[in-house]
Amino acid sequence: MTSTTYQGFTAEERAAMKDHAKELRTSARRGEADKAAAAVRDVLEKIAEMKDEDRVLAERFHAVVTACAPVLAPKLWYGMPAYALNGKIVCHFQPAEKFKSRYATIGFSDQAGLDDGALWPVSYALTEITPETEARIGELVRRAVS
Repeated sequence: MTSTTYQGFTAEERAAMKDHAKELRTSARRGEADKAAAAVRDVLEKIAEMKDEDRVLAERFHAVVTACAPVLAPKLWYGMPAYALNGKIVCHFQPAEKFKSRYATIGFSDQAGLDDGALWPVSYALTEITPETEARIGELVRRAVS
């Protein structure tokens, strides 16, 4: 029997936690009037910094989410584009590069109304945006906020 010992957080996980701490400090310094507009700018800047494959997916995901659920507020969450309702994250985009994955993912929190019996998916691998995937994402986002 082999024994594995906990090695701590990966460098990527530590970086995500640092991103989150920075986001919280930045948000706390902003005035209420500027918070929403600044959060949108932060998300768009983060998307613009992504490598080509992730950036294209994140841009389309952002466009679909904001079109299908304008009630969701864009914000950064652990350094990733996320969308919140009443301050609580509903969905997010995780670039493949973030944790050195082979694909990007879109995820939904427990705030999302995707419940379907006793078992349902809350995370989806995303390798390309086609009209079909855009439609599916739109359907998921609309259900998430309904």
